[in-house]
Parts: sequence; structure tokens; C-alpha cells
Amino acid sequence: KIVLLAPLPSELSSLSEASAASKPRQRSSQLKPAAPARHRDWRKAQDEATYTFGTIIPLPYLPNPEKSRRFLERLRDDAGIKASMRKHKFSVGVLTEMNPAEHTTHEGRTLGLNRNRGEAIELRLRTDAYDGYRDYKTIRKTLCHELAHNVFGEHDRSFWDLTKAIEKEVDDNDWRSGGHALTAQEFYNPDDSGAEGEHMDRGGWTGGEFVLGGNSSPSPGLAARGLGRRERMAQAAEERMKKQSEANRGPGAE
Repeated sequence: KIVLLAPLPSELSSLSEASAASKPRQRSSQLKPAAPARHRDWRKAQDEATYTFGTIIPLPYLPNPEKSRRFLERLRDDAGIKASMRKHKFSVGVLTEMNPAEHTTHEGRTLGLNRNRGEAIELRLRTDAYDGYRDYKTIRKTLCHELAHNVFGEHDRSFWDLTKAIEKEVDDNDWRSGGHALTAQEFYNPDDSGAEGEHMDRGGWTGGEFVLGGNSSPSPGLAARGLGRRERMAQAAEERMKKQSEANRGPGAE
């Protein structure tokens, strides 16, 4: 006699559920495809390294030179300035600030200077009282003016046409108002709104060599020593710091 045993329907259902639970669960979400690597424009990177400002130099004898350095670096890295310099193939040896006291007369205030068509560009960053920094976009517009002096010395029609073209290029490429935001405290401008008596410059300055913080050609003593430009700049800065220190001590001080 043969007896056949068969599982009950309820037992078959339990076995099916146990088998399904033992299988590894499939991920509900599919893996996202890897994003393609961003293509870098090496030609653009090479041009930006070539057509730029070779050296950034704040005036070391004025208060907070590191703030001035950051301001100058912001101008150097401004997207609009970079685009215009690439287009016109402008290279400038030194970008520095000017001392307001040395470029203020009863006739007005000078906002910028271009020495020897790109050897150095000086910009008036600070307020007259040295208690803040002037408006960024005003200074950037001055820089556009001075860059045009890389090509034209006189303020003739060709110069003004180039200046307007540079200003437009800078504005068109200004996608973040200068590359990055800075706090109001960093570059605070206390009451420097008046433009009366201000002028960009009196034309491109030529002759001699640039000396840090100087308002004229270098002294005969420095020029006669046969030092390189960097050495003369450093020595001039030391001499100015020494004079400033002596002035601060006052007469009769030891």
C-alpha cells in the first residue's frame, strides 16, 4: 500500500513567502550615469596667464596694505577685465595703488596713471582721509581708461573709442560684478561721493622707470646705481617708510 502525502495550500503559501524573503532585494533606484568631465579651455587658460598683471603691489607704508592687495587682486581677477585683456593682448608689469596725498593738488585729484604703456598702472584705491576704499566699479572704470593707454598716449578720438570699447567688454563679461562678493566692512567707502575736481590722468606717462609710490621719475641716485627694477622699487619703498617713520616721531625725537 502506497500513501501519498501532499502539503496543504496554506503551507505552500508560507513556503513561497519565505523563498521571496530570502532573495536579495533589488535596488529601487538605478545608478545615475557618470557626468562627463568638464572640458577645460587650455587656450583660454594660457592666454589668461599671459595677458594679465605680472605683479600686484600695495603700498607697504600706508595702513592695511593687505586690504589693498585684496582689492587689486579682485581687479586682476575680474571676469570682465580678464576678457578685455585677452582680447586686446594687454600685459601689464605692475598693478599698484597710488598714494592720494601725492596725487592731489588744488586743481583736482588724479584717479589713475599708466606708466610707459603698461610698465605699471597705479590706481587711487583709498579715500583722501585713508579711512576707507573708493567704489569698486568707479575704480574698475579708471582701470579701463588706463588700459587704453597701453595703445594710445594722448586723449584723442582713437583713445576714447578704445576706452569705450574696453568698458563695454568689461560690462558685458561682468557676470558676478567682479568675480566674488566682499563685505561692506572690507571695502567701506565713507562719503567719497563727490567727483568734482577728479580726472583720470593727464595722458599716458612716459619716461624713466616706475618706482613704487613715486609721483615722478626716479631720483638720480637710484637710477645711477644700475639696480634692476625690482631692487629700485624695494629700495624706494624702504626710503619712504624711513621718512614716514621719522615724520611720525616728530622733531627732537631720538
